[in-house]
Amino acid sequence: MTTIAWFVVAAVAEIAGCFAAWAVLRLDRSPWWLMPGALALALFAFALTRVETDFAGRAYAAYGGIYIAAALLWLWLAEGRMPDRWDVTGAALAVAGTFVILWGPRG
Repeated sequence: MTTIAWFVVAAVAEIAGCFAAWAVLRLDRSPWWLMPGALALALFAFALTRVETDFAGRAYAAYGGIYIAAALLWLWLAEGRMPDRWDVTGAALAVAGTFVILWGPRG
């Protein structure tokens, strides 16, 4: 898989895992939600190790933009709230930062 594909897998897994905790602590869901949430967070960590970069910090930094975009998609698709123009603008800037971090010239 490509770097961006692994970032997408990581973002979906991280959001799912964190939402499981949100559901238990904020939406009064069963604590059993934490089991698949923990598995999702383990998948998140695994996916980030598959990214083609020599340094963990660079992978984490670049991932941030993809996570922001995925979180706004979650807001829209899972929570039924449409991101506003400022959400979209911020996500576009963050994704641009992802590309600069991953593919900017290094000397």
